[in-house]
Amino acid sequence: MTTPALRRRRNALLPTLVALVALLVVGLLATGVWTDRLWYDNLGFPQVFSTQLLTRVILFAGFGLLTALIVVGNVVLAYRLRPSVRQGPVGSQLLERYRELLESRFVPTMIALGGAVALFSGASAAGQVALFLAFANRTPFGQVDPRFGLDLSFFVYDLPWYSYILSFAVTTLLTAALGVAIMNYVMGGLRFGRGAQNVTTAARVHLSVLIGLAVLAFGAERWLARYSYTLETGTLLTGLTYTSDNVQVSASTILAGIAVICALLFWATIFVRRWLLPMAGLALMVVSSLILGVIYPGIVQAITVAPDEPDLERPYIAQHIAATREAYDVEDVQVEEYSADTTATAGQLRQDAGALPGIRLIDPAKVGPTFEQLQQVRDFYSFPSVLDVDRYDIDGTKTDTVVAARELDPAGVENPTWNNMVTVYTHGYGLVGAYGNRRQANGTPEWVEQDIPPEGELPEYEPRIYFGELNTGYSIVGAPEGSAPIEIDTPGGGENNTPTLNTYDGTGGVPIGNWFNRILYAIRMGSPEILLSDRVNSESRIIYDRTPVERVQAAAPWLQVDSNAYPAAVDGRIKWIVDGYTLTNNYPNSQRISLTDAITDSQTNASATTQPTDSINYIRNSVKAVVDAYDGTVTLYAWDETDPLLQTWRKAFPDSVQPRSAISDELMEHLRYPEDLYKVQRQILGKYHMTDPAVWYQENDLWEVPVDPVGGNSSKVPPYYLSVRWPQEQEDNFALTSIYVPSNRSNLAAFMAVNADASSENYGQMRVLRMSDSQQTDGPGQVFAAMTNDATVADTLLRFQNAGTAQVSYGNLLTLPVGGGLLNVMPVYVQRQASTGSYPALQFVIVRFGSTVAIDPTLQGALDQVFAGDAGASTGEGEVEAEEGEGTESDQSVDPSEVDNPAALQAINDALTANEEANQALADGDLGLYQEKQDEAAAATRRAQQALGGG
Repeated sequence: MTTPALRRRRNALLPTLVALVALLVVGLLATGVWTDRLWYDNLGFPQVFSTQLLTRVILFAGFGLLTALIVVGNVVLAYRLRPSVRQGPVGSQLLERYRELLESRFVPTMIALGGAVALFSGASAAGQVALFLAFANRTPFGQVDPRFGLDLSFFVYDLPWYSYILSFAVTTLLTAALGVAIMNYVMGGLRFGRGAQNVTTAARVHLSVLIGLAVLAFGAERWLARYSYTLETGTLLTGLTYTSDNVQVSASTILAGIAVICALLFWATIFVRRWLLPMAGLALMVVSSLILGVIYPGIVQAITVAPDEPDLERPYIAQHIAATREAYDVEDVQVEEYSADTTATAGQLRQDAGALPGIRLIDPAKVGPTFEQLQQVRDFYSFPSVLDVDRYDIDGTKTDTVVAARELDPAGVENPTWNNMVTVYTHGYGLVGAYGNRRQANGTPEWVEQDIPPEGELPEYEPRIYFGELNTGYSIVGAPEGSAPIEIDTPGGGENNTPTLNTYDGTGGVPIGNWFNRILYAIRMGSPEILLSDRVNSESRIIYDRTPVERVQAAAPWLQVDSNAYPAAVDGRIKWIVDGYTLTNNYPNSQRISLTDAITDSQTNASATTQPTDSINYIRNSVKAVVDAYDGTVTLYAWDETDPLLQTWRKAFPDSVQPRSAISDELMEHLRYPEDLYKVQRQILGKYHMTDPAVWYQENDLWEVPVDPVGGNSSKVPPYYLSVRWPQEQEDNFALTSIYVPSNRSNLAAFMAVNADASSENYGQMRVLRMSDSQQTDGPGQVFAAMTNDATVADTLLRFQNAGTAQVSYGNLLTLPVGGGLLNVMPVYVQRQASTGSYPALQFVIVRFGSTVAIDPTLQGALDQVFAGDAGASTGEGEVEAEEGEGTESDQSVDPSEVDNPAALQAINDALTANEEANQALADGDLGLYQEKQDEAAAATRRAQQALGGG
């Protein structure tokens, strides 16, 4: 038998558990909010955190309380107006029990209802922070749309916000009406069945007012929908068409009027006391919506527009083309006719001599494993699979380089304990760079920067990398002065060649020296070690959220970040440079595209990453962002200061973006035209280079980005950073280049390039060479087939493939307009098989001009073969003699006769012997033995250096 005391304990148990769960949830939320505040303070953007948090709280509270007030207020009013004599279905005992229960617990029920409604409504509104901030800080575009004469900012900012408000109003009013109907049914004010008195006067009036208001709000939505047709994507285009302009805009106006009449009919029931008229009006509105919104536009489209579509749609196509070219910033692209010479003659490249050294032979998508094997140093360091192209001033000349940061790779730590992963292995070390147009005799890159500590031609910089792309975990760094260091700094260099250790002394990371912060972060990270470990001390800082992309995205949540951040040695630090875009999907009459589809190619899989925004119809590279690799500092620089979206967000977050004039000269040298923007623009130009509406409609000159023949899949050709000299010009420029083929064809349609050098006055100038229609120029697939099927090329590569010890692979297929024609250059890499230490080595270069193909170990040799023995210009290639090893050690030669050290002398002789054997293996075509001997030579060189005290 259950005693009263036991029942009381049971009754108290559930509220206690609920209270404990609520406290736990609130505690976790408070921990997240407070640690986010600490993180933003350290990032240097506290106003971004406070503005977003305050706006989110205001929206949550404002919309939540308003919804609760409207819904609960009307339900309470319905309760107070309940009939004194209850009416309901005969014999409804269940309904009577509900009435009694509601009356006995009315206040708690209303509180629960208000809380639930406020929670759902507030949560929905809290997700509209960006929408509200953009509306509240909107900046005019200074341009009007051709149909309504409204500033474009109305469509970008006002229309989305007003649409949300009206949708909120309709939903809230209908929810209140539903609550009132349920309350009246339960309390007897509304019943279903035969009889004249199915609803009380109070219930009828109450419901009529609410439903009428909801219908009126729906009518306002229909009125606002008139403007949304400029943003509608149809089968022909995005924007106004003949049918939407002449039929659907008017239909929306009529439907708005019908909604007003319908609302008045609902309110008329207050006096008429019958539902017949408002229900008839509601039916009329539904039927009218079907006829005016679907049937009639379909008839006009089929009968009037379709037979004369090119003529009727011509003015709309014209305004669509203009809006699209403006929205994607391609309205000033220069398209030039180009009749490519297909005959190669001696000295033909003499006029383009300055451009030839810019032909990049080192493929950044191919040499990642080479960097790993020759510059990784330890397994806990790593490089990205696709490296980056940058430019450095070397000996007074801007030189294209392939660069990568030697980052910490947590997967390479052999003993991944908490102490090792969090407090010992905390950072990467240094940049590695190679000349873009040079290689050593053994096919490995010629280094611009190499080894640990870094040595080379780059300016001096702080080499430690605490913030990068590979290590996404957290680290705890820092210690009181005089404490023994515990962070691994370099793998060697210490006593008896042990690792050197370091203590972080930067400002990156949140201080967790006090117990309050330690407790918070122990909860956030789910790591009790943060509380228990003695390695967490009074000077400790916790570093997390450390990738450049997520730090920039946090500092500027209104930006879309480029998919490729790249490192550069700037102003004494390694800086990650990240391009930021302002986007919208609401630019009137501009074509919508998928950002993911546009930027995905054989080197970038955008679908593997989360894109905050995918469907877009406007883009600007408005911000250049920089992230310091040592302390994580984020600096935002305004790049396109005329962009209205940037101006809007600068008002929303004052002082978060520095002016363009604040960019240092050294940083400016490393800024470049961003890849994602270029990919979007090249997709747009594939169709919108056609500015004549008739030609655009016929699509008889449609271009598309071809499939990459080297990539081995169906992905598009990526754009390439190259130094290019435009025909008839005297100077070359650093450019981002791409090519087009006609739709569903394989021949070349056009070559496209944009000046990518941010320090140039012509930065951003986009030019297109359109191939002549009088002769066919081979596209990349045809060029690749011609190169690889050439008899000389096939014979040269056959010895490696037949031996079975090596694998031949092809690098990027480059296209350059030189010599009055188009030059195709493709490096050939050979990699030893069945070896864990193998890597691609550049062994040959294939060149094609017109129909002439040549292959040679050097670009110069291949060019001379193609152009009748004399290309007329030097490529400026550099090759390091084989005796210098693979480049992993010092390039300084050692004379054995000057060495008075038996161990060193033996190692030097071993290296020389191995190099001689490697050269002979290369001559015999045995690449497996060649690379094996090169590895032996490199190992012997390292032994010699260590014996001489250089290791």
